[in-house]
Amino acid sequence: MSPELTEEEMRLALFGRGEGAAQDTPPQVQKPLSEIVIKQPASVTEKKKVAKSFTPRLRVTLRVGNEFEGKTEELVHEADTLSTLLAEQEATRAARKKFRFVEVVSIKPM
Repeated sequence: MSPELTEEEMRLALFGRGEGAAQDTPPQVQKPLSEIVIKQPASVTEKKKVAKSFTPRLRVTLRVGNEFEGKTEELVHEADTLSTLLAEQEATRAARKKFRFVEVVSIKPM
């Protein structure tokens, strides 16, 4: 292969021989816009019901109360996360708004 290529050889290497044949064909005639009719499929016009995507959830069970070693209640909190740590923190934060003493009993996936 020679180090000096002519312009024609470079074009031939880049684009091939098909380029000259494409220029010889006349351009295609498009229909006028008034003749083109756009139809929407029936499925687009009807509203589709979107399937509810799966959201990971954890159920956190808490034992809460306002008296130290007194009467307690069980509280269930559902967290939209897969992280048990985040679910525990979220449930504890929500329970602290109403109760003074909060103890986590269990964290289970739903």
